[in-house]
Amino acid sequence: MAISLSKEQKQTQNISITPQLRKSIELLHLSRYELIQKIEREIETNPFLEKNEYEISDSSLNSIDDFDFEYAASENLKSSLISQINELNLSTSDYEISELIINSIDETGKLADGLSEIEEMLDFKYSTKSIEKNLITIIHELTPPGVGYRNFKECIFLQLKKSSIPPAILKICEKVLYEISSDDLDECFNKLVYEGYKDEDIKIAIKSIKNCDLSPGLNYEETNFIYPDLKISFEEEKMSTKFVSDNFPSISLDEGFVKEAQNALKKNPNKDLSSNIEEAKWLISSIRRRNETVIKVGELICNRQIEFLGNNPLKVSPLSNKDISDELGIHPSTVSRIIKSKYIDTPKGIIPLKSFLVSSVSKTRMVTPIQLMDQIKKIIDEERSPLSDQKIVQILNMRGFGLARRTITKYRKKLNIPSSRNR
Repeated sequence: MAISLSKEQKQTQNISITPQLRKSIELLHLSRYELIQKIEREIETNPFLEKNEYEISDSSLNSIDDFDFEYAASENLKSSLISQINELNLSTSDYEISELIINSIDETGKLADGLSEIEEMLDFKYSTKSIEKNLITIIHELTPPGVGYRNFKECIFLQLKKSSIPPAILKICEKVLYEISSDDLDECFNKLVYEGYKDEDIKIAIKSIKNCDLSPGLNYEETNFIYPDLKISFEEEKMSTKFVSDNFPSISLDEGFVKEAQNALKKNPNKDLSSNIEEAKWLISSIRRRNETVIKVGELICNRQIEFLGNNPLKVSPLSNKDISDELGIHPSTVSRIIKSKYIDTPKGIIPLKSFLVSSVSKTRMVTPIQLMDQIKKIIDEERSPLSDQKIVQILNMRGFGLARRTITKYRKKLNIPSSRNR
């Protein structure tokens, strides 16, 4: 068989990221604090950038190091929790479990990993039941109140348990959070009145729920300060979302110096000088685009979660990266970068934007995992004889949920409810 050599031309398309695009993407990742630090460094090193004077509001101070939010960190959350368990004289097994749970807690105080994931990280030495027992009896007793929470309802109840509210009020709070299936507070109020509870006690309970901190761990955040990019306010029941401009450096191009430099560069080209001019222009436009995108994403999230932000901490609507990207016409990865390390100042405290993203577990209706678990628990609590996961699916699908059996199994296990055979 003869071998012949021949030349062939082939046309292919490759996607390449330019250095400037790569830097723009990295800029989206930065928290407000990190971005301010970067801007300050650029002003010092790039002669073509100048810092504009900006007005200082009554609520802010003269320096970013004196930022008037109460989240200065004397120690970070995890080191504080480790210090606390060191004082408890725990057994070796309890300490091992507690330490890993603490390492699975994010900056807000939420348990970021599921119990089954922690079980796997512990090489299956301990069951999910033992891990949950440790979480409830040890971690949930630590300071700040609410730390180690798995959802907002648990976060609220843990804080209420450690507060000074009377037992009768706490009981009403528990019913609102766990026993009444509705997340409409007006409906909860009416049901409790019907059950015979006093109007005034119910109002105190609901007010106590609304006053809880939904990000208890931020008091111990490791960075020097938590800087919210956005702030929401309510005026006459209308919500507005604004970019926090206080203490955010305003920069511009020193046009006079740029013109002088460009005239000089015509006679004596200098790559470093030309690069500095382009870098200055890029930074100004990139920061503007970054902030505009943060506002757009933040406004959309707040409008979708207006009930939660307004007057109902139990009402978190399903919302995903894809929902935001589809509505704003940007890539889902851009949304992921935008919400990373970004915070919003709300009437309920400073909350990470990522906390508002909750995917729907159903394709036919908007249902959050918490809402589904509430439904599953209610069905099982009311069962006369043990119902299989398939039976639970049938009940929920008759209500229009459109779920698969494996979804029910997954969330039943998250509730640590045994199968029908073992109930």
